[in-house]
This record gives sequence, structure tokens and C-alpha cells, in this order.
Amino acid sequence: MGVLNVTPDSFSDGGRFLDRADAVAHATELWQQGADVIDVGGESTRPGADRVDAATETARVLPVIRDLAAAGVPMSVDTSRAEVAAAALSAGVSVVNDVSGGLADPAMVKVVADAGCPYVIMHWRGHSRRMAELARYDDVVAEVCAELRERVDDALTAGIAADKIILDPGLGFAKTAAHNWALTQRLSEVLALGFPVLIGTSRKRYLGELLADPSGSPRPELDREAAVVATSLLAVAAGAWGVRVHEVRGIRDALAVWHASGRPRIGGS
Repeated sequence: MGVLNVTPDSFSDGGRFLDRADAVAHATELWQQGADVIDVGGESTRPGADRVDAATETARVLPVIRDLAAAGVPMSVDTSRAEVAAAALSAGVSVVNDVSGGLADPAMVKVVADAGCPYVIMHWRGHSRRMAELARYDDVVAEVCAELRERVDDALTAGIAADKIILDPGLGFAKTAAHNWALTQRLSEVLALGFPVLIGTSRKRYLGELLADPSGSPRPELDREAAVVATSLLAVAAGAWGVRVHEVRGIRDALAVWHASGRPRIGGS
């Protein structure tokens, strides 16, 4: 899944693709490099970000979605609003990627059920402004799994087919670095829920902290790609269904090596 943020304030590429032509060109390049789907988002979900209204979010994504649909590029929409998801589906998107898992907008599950499209349910505890204060767990993996089960139950009750559900443990969303690493180490427990799992480590803060310089300054976002490739490949080798990344070529190269080496699995799975 290749990331396309048409926002002014996303944490690593905010403002780069606000121009429609630039956004379409970048998404097309990611697709040509091997992305299976382009994830188009019009609202930043970085820690501390302010929300935008639905009209602004829709106005950002729809022109780009229409152009990419005309070019035959497969897309998901990264939104937690039912109104935006419905408009995006009508414009040519085929997957809804909801970072709130249906919690931010209760109408979302009906939109997805009516569309019959794949639905990415991410683990989420609150909007970006409150994420840091919500990163409190006794056992992060057990609690994330339990909360994802609740979101799945609501989705199934709303009429979303089980084979359309994809789970995302939400690395970096109301999670500390220690929480992210625990979820990475115990990914098998998330996989045991029985649904495809999407992992997004791309350029995230905890990787910058891991790669900090001797003074303790985190590695800049755009210089974290080797760690993104490593964490993404580890996730795939553990059984993840997909990875969400800003740069596609390095992931495709790593996957080519993994395939050529016989697709070795972590944990003997």
C-alpha cells in the first residue's frame, strides 16, 4: 500500500502533494514501482494534528481520486468519516482504510457494508490531539487484540462480511516505542484473530528514536527507509497480509529477495 497524503501537515510529506498534478504523478510513480493500492488521505493523523472538516477533506481527495481512477490506479481512502468514504467510493476507490476502526464515525460501518468493499480496521483510542495520553496499557498486545475484536464484532453486526475485514494494530497510534516493539514481537497474537493484518511502520517516530545520533536526536523522517524496509519485511515474514509505506521500491526489492530465498517465516509459521 503506497501512501499519498494530500495534506499540508502530514508528519513527513505534508504539503508536497497538495497540487493535484503533483499528487497524481507521485501516486502513479508508486503504482509503477509496484504498489498494489494507493492509499489517498486528506487529513493528517500525526500525533497532535488538528482535525479538518469533512468538506475540506473531501475537496482534497476527490479530484486526485477521479484522475487516478481514470488512469486505472487501484486505491484505498484513508479516512475516518463516513461522508468522505462514501464520496471516495463513488469516485473510484475500492477499499476504506479507517484509522479509527469505526469509532470516530458510527455511520462508517453502514457505508462500508452497503459498498461491500474491503475495510481496514485499525486499533485506535482517540484523535491525534489525545493520542499520547491514551498510550497506557497493562499488556499492550492483549488489550489491542481485545479492542480489535470489539471493532470486528461491530463491523460484522453492521453487515460487513468477514472476508472483507483487514486489521491494523495501529503502530504509533496511542502507542509508545515500547508498545510498538511489543506488538512487532508478538504479531502472531494479532494474526491469531483470524483476519489479514496490515502493518504501517513507515517513517514513524519510534524508528527515528531507535536510530538516534549520539546526541540523542532522532533520525530525520526521510532517512529512516532502511528501518522501514526491515520492519516491513519482518512483518511479512511473520505473516502480515500487507504493509503501508511511503516508498515502494525498497520494499519491493526486499520482497524479491525474500521470495527468492524461499519465503522464510519467522517463528516457524
